[in-house]
Amino acid sequence: MIDFSVPTREQIYPGNEAAFDTLQRRLGMVPNLYATIAYSENGLNKYLAFQTAKTSLYSREREVVNLVMAQVNGCRYCQSVYTSLGRKNGVSEEELMAVRAGTSSHPRLNALAGLTKEIAENKGRASVETLDRFFEAGYDKGNLVDLILQISDNIAMNYLYNLTQIEIDFPLAPELAETHNA
Repeated sequence: MIDFSVPTREQIYPGNEAAFDTLQRRLGMVPNLYATIAYSENGLNKYLAFQTAKTSLYSREREVVNLVMAQVNGCRYCQSVYTSLGRKNGVSEEELMAVRAGTSSHPRLNALAGLTKEIAENKGRASVETLDRFFEAGYDKGNLVDLILQISDNIAMNYLYNLTQIEIDFPLAPELAETHNA
């Protein structure tokens, strides 16, 4: 397998430097997975524009989608990032592990997590019952479109990590089986 080292600011395409600087200012660091995107001349700017676009999903809802997708796709990097962010935002360890398994103690988020998991596991398909639960939880057609876009964001990052296996620069998330019987 080809070795993917994390590029430094000096090693990236010149057009990515401003994005590196923005990430450094906003996050206090450039996460390794974002730096890896900068192997592409246009990838980092394109991805950041997509990721920061307006959406009807609230921050907590996006976190639910991110955690479910990281688990379904086996992305240890994203599991670690979103588990760490969830902890910083006061989400309990039990709830983080439940969401990774595709459930939540909050009814609305439970419908979102269940649909996300079913879509991811079934290559874009979900049962009528799961879709009905999503809409009954108060989501609308626009939310469904934004959910699919959030899923696609995660697919890109999950697959990039799974193929590059770059160093995880966040506290390593526990394996799901260690803390939650899904």
